[in-house]
Amino acid sequence: MTTNRLEAFSDGVLAIIITIMVLELKVPETSNFIGLKILLPKLISYVLSFLYVGIYWNNHHHLFQTIEKVNGKVLWANLFLLFWLSLLPFATGWMGENHFDSQPVMLYGLILMMSAFAFLLLEKTSILLEGKSSKISIALSSKRKEIISVIIYMAGIILASFVPKISIGLYYVVALLWVIPDQRFEKVLNENT
Repeated sequence: MTTNRLEAFSDGVLAIIITIMVLELKVPETSNFIGLKILLPKLISYVLSFLYVGIYWNNHHHLFQTIEKVNGKVLWANLFLLFWLSLLPFATGWMGENHFDSQPVMLYGLILMMSAFAFLLLEKTSILLEGKSSKISIALSSKRKEIISVIIYMAGIILASFVPKISIGLYYVVALLWVIPDQRFEKVLNENT
């Protein structure tokens, strides 16, 4: 089957995830900017999570630009990714509500790391379907950014027990690594046009 239905479904789920996260932001009871200070941890959490959902949406789009077909395994791998991403609103809210306490930051990092593993599984499953000489296989021949990301996530999860704010900084670092669309896909797609 083609990728259209999978992409449309995934786009819808990601839009719902962002909607749920923004609905968690409550309007301050005061009419001045001081009232926003109380919401700062929630706003920081929301911005980080919005950034991550945007990154996954962008990279998901690029991934499926290089894939010509999907099967049941790819569908399940995609659902596994969406499962982990759907937990972001919960972890975002818990982390912001508790002003970056250790355990919420640890859980947030775990969800980010599992989302990364799920995306890797989706890539691997797609490569198995498309073949070793496919566009996606060529695009993903290097996994340097993925390995660096997982290492930083693990460091963030461990450090959350001691200095959770450093963990938040590390999660932002990983987001900055991925905020520019994955050039590996762009390069392969441009070579084939």
